[in-house]
Amino acid sequence: MDILSRRGRERLIKYICLLLTVLAVVPLLWIIGEVVYNGVSAINLEFLTALPAPFGESGGGIGNAILGTLIINAMASLFGIPVGILTGMYLSEYDRTSRLGSAVRTVIESLSGVPSIIFGIFAYSLIVLTVRHYTAIAAAFALGLMMIPLIAKATEESMKIVSNDIREAAIALGVPKWVRTTKIVFSIAKGGILTGCLLAFARISGETAPLLFTSLFSFYWPIGIDQPMASLQVLIYNYAMSGFQNWVIKAWGASLLLVIIVVSINVIVRRFAKPKYKAGV
Repeated sequence: MDILSRRGRERLIKYICLLLTVLAVVPLLWIIGEVVYNGVSAINLEFLTALPAPFGESGGGIGNAILGTLIINAMASLFGIPVGILTGMYLSEYDRTSRLGSAVRTVIESLSGVPSIIFGIFAYSLIVLTVRHYTAIAAAFALGLMMIPLIAKATEESMKIVSNDIREAAIALGVPKWVRTTKIVFSIAKGGILTGCLLAFARISGETAPLLFTSLFSFYWPIGIDQPMASLQVLIYNYAMSGFQNWVIKAWGASLLLVIIVVSINVIVRRFAKPKYKAGV
């Protein structure tokens, strides 16, 4: 009886876990299905390559917003990825126990939980108010700041799990510490670091609040990184709130593009994060 009772409890726990998993997955599939259903009809060549149509006219596209998103995210990555990697490398290899290292680690962990709008307000106060107009540089700065804590934490944890035997072997061979860190430890941990970079890129790809305070929006092709610039996130916000049916459909189409980008990045992350085993090991 005790065995049967134990098996019954195990089955009950199994079914409860399965039910909770379904409850977590169904809303996600529902959201994706809704975006695909409403957005797929908007996707065509004109939609992907043309400028937005003037008020009251049909047609047009979101080509400027796609290009603007790529430019802003690329600039944010050029700023956030190197700083995040170097910070994580410092915490992992150069300062694990000192007060400075603990302070930096605390700041990094705290920044991970800061709402994105705070980064936008900071960039607005620091850059937009200084130059007296909205600019893509401020947007890239805000998004880059958001990337730093995520990448720094991923870099630190990835480098920490590298076996100390490898470090000791490099020391025995007389390899300088900077060479040991950059050529050996970093090389081994690069898979986890790349995963952190991709996840950080996926996060900033869906952030709207910082862009409302920095690059705002433009109905034209980007003419310079020191000017306002269109982005998919702000376009979706503006078009969804407009009330015009044509714009609402385009907002669904832009949402579908963002979903495709984020899902693709997550698929790539899973591919790189999958452990590789060698035959015979």
